[in-house]
Amino acid sequence: MKQYGKRVWIVTVLVTMLYVVTMLLVRSGSPSASQRVMYEQWRSDYIMQESDHRAYVNTSNDRKNPIALSEGQGYGMYLTAAAGAKGWARQQDFDDLLNYYLQYRADAGNGSASETYLMKWRQHSKGGAWISEDSSATDGDLYIAYSLLQASKVWPGRSAYYLKIEGRLAADILTYEYNDTTHTLTVGDWATKQSKYYNLMRTSDVMPSFFAALYESTHDQRWLTVSDSMLDRLVDLSDEHKTGLVPDFAWVTASGATAVQANAIASQQDGDYSSNACRVPMMLALSDDSRARQVVAGLLKFFNGRSAVTAGYSLAGKQLNDYQLNSFTAPLAYAAKQDRRHRYDRLLNDWQKLLVEPLQADKYYDATLTVMAVMGKVD
Repeated sequence: MKQYGKRVWIVTVLVTMLYVVTMLLVRSGSPSASQRVMYEQWRSDYIMQESDHRAYVNTSNDRKNPIALSEGQGYGMYLTAAAGAKGWARQQDFDDLLNYYLQYRADAGNGSASETYLMKWRQHSKGGAWISEDSSATDGDLYIAYSLLQASKVWPGRSAYYLKIEGRLAADILTYEYNDTTHTLTVGDWATKQSKYYNLMRTSDVMPSFFAALYESTHDQRWLTVSDSMLDRLVDLSDEHKTGLVPDFAWVTASGATAVQANAIASQQDGDYSSNACRVPMMLALSDDSRARQVVAGLLKFFNGRSAVTAGYSLAGKQLNDYQLNSFTAPLAYAAKQDRRHRYDRLLNDWQKLLVEPLQADKYYDATLTVMAVMGKVD
């Protein structure tokens, strides 16, 4: 019994020492230990193999009834490229996710049998079969394209292959997910000119650093036009309220934007700062564009002045729920960490918490945005 008690004591001391070392690394500005633990935990919890060389991100929080989304696939490819840059993921890990995306490409539509390079937005199990829904979602396609660009730098031996696919995907985004009147991206290939949703913009699709990278890769001037137009519309939305909050979705024209009403697209919170708009701070944080900085500054000022970030707000600043979710906290904490001109102490405290709190194993969206915030830009 004495030997058993001694072993327990030794284990306790070692665990305590490990925690102290991790905290010292975090506080010294070297969170790589936390990053690796968090990434590997996320990979274990959320990546599933469809076959020997095809893998997807399970977004359902239920491994017995998995659901793959193009959004999740894009996030998975992004995180794997980021981990690969640090030596924590293999090229085959990335290729497994890439192969899954290539297996589920959306059709060109209009009766055509040909495939585009857009990804079908959702796959799930039904009656023992793996069912895919055909239409695309722009946010997933953008993340997949950008991840391919980053992977070409991380694994240069496959660079030509990755860049070939990225170029075709980027071209198809501008063919099937681009509004040539407002010069903004639509929410997916289903929002055609004949659809009432053609002028709908998802605010979290405003990704100026991605657009700049796609322009550098493809030399297609439209990526700069998209960036300018979407940033202008985001500023319009931010300026509408003293809070600086922006909605999940907005109706746009060539010269303005208006938040949608409740239940216009997906939920009661479509016109609020909710589960899509919560990503906006992360999407803008690395941009040098003055418009992006303006929108981020407004958001950080609003949230830094609150005692806690809760899950959802009206554009006037009314709290919609009394609980907290990392999908709201992590993007803001990440943006606050990137800002070198101001110090948002309360949000920086949230950043410290992200580095040491256990990753949630049953909340795909919260866990994924947390790891993306902690991992940061792919170097």
